[in-house]
Amino acid sequence: MSKHSVMREIARAASSHIEALASFGVATVHEAQGRTGLLANYMRPIYPRAAIAGSAVTVSVPPGDNWMIHVAVEVVRPGDILVVAPTSPCDDGYFGDLLGTSLQAHGVRGLIIDAGVRDVATLTDMRFPVWSKCVCAQGTIKASLGAVNVPIICAAQRVEPGDVIVADDDGVVVVPRADAGKVAQAAAQRTANEEDKRKRLASGELGMDMYKFREALAALGLEYK
Repeated sequence: MSKHSVMREIARAASSHIEALASFGVATVHEAQGRTGLLANYMRPIYPRAAIAGSAVTVSVPPGDNWMIHVAVEVVRPGDILVVAPTSPCDDGYFGDLLGTSLQAHGVRGLIIDAGVRDVATLTDMRFPVWSKCVCAQGTIKASLGAVNVPIICAAQRVEPGDVIVADDDGVVVVPRADAGKVAQAAAQRTANEEDKRKRLASGELGMDMYKFREALAALGLEYK
């Protein structure tokens, strides 16, 4: 495959698995898949309480050049999430309200970008969710090729086209497309278990007793005076 290519068609996870993962949130999904897939903690939402899940359409971009984001708009489907990574570190503002308007018109649920964004006030008013490395008003050019729907490294995690992205106030996690069903099932089991613990803690039971921490702490030499 050419390093400058656009894959028009990609496989996506079942919508039922995507919606299930969305309901559990980033922290639970991350734990449910063995504490893997979490993007770097500098990836933050531009406004609070945003939460999305969808299939990744990946974009590899040169530093300081957003041309391929425009190309990617042509191949997205409703429910997708655009995941963008520069080929070398760059903080420039690749994305603003005009691209946000275009993606929103095509049903894209949000953007994950390991670089900068701008026009954040307008994007917030639009309720178009973005998780980015930073906010930067410095613009980009349109002069070099990249690729769409190829494997990329975004914020220290490998993301393949069609993988499931879950993003909320806790960050961003990627779930391999082939694992979406089993991770959703594991997340459901974890949620049920946590609900039981929540009820016990709300009743006043101590975590020290519920988790049987006392014996382990005593074995390590903890003493109460």
